[in-house]
Amino acid sequence: QVQVVESGGGLVQPGGSLRLSCAASGSIFSIVHMAWFRQAPGKDRELVARVLWSVGSTGSTDYADSVKGRFTISRDGAKNSVTLQMNGLKPEDTAVYYCNIRGYRTRFETLDSWGQGTQVTVSS
Repeated sequence: QVQVVESGGGLVQPGGSLRLSCAASGSIFSIVHMAWFRQAPGKDRELVARVLWSVGSTGSTDYADSVKGRFTISRDGAKNSVTLQMNGLKPEDTAVYYCNIRGYRTRFETLDSWGQGTQVTVSS
């Protein structure tokens, strides 16, 4: 079993900042990526940002065009965790944010686990 625990959502005014944290624990052999997705009411879940674990000591990052320059994802490899620093928040960033981990539970068993989600609301 792999547990994925998120924290840090809330209500913020437009232009404000929030920091989301995600930690994975349990049976993890290796990680391919840890990522944040979001889903707004009536819309499909979309990738916000991800860290590819195997690239260098800090990983390689990837962002949705809508958040480039405003959001920053970073990893703590020793703790199997990531944070998402969100600055310059806009009302259209309002959504439930989900943390996702992909990789391997063992040498042969794949891993694809999700957190429960944390609500981010941007409103005046």
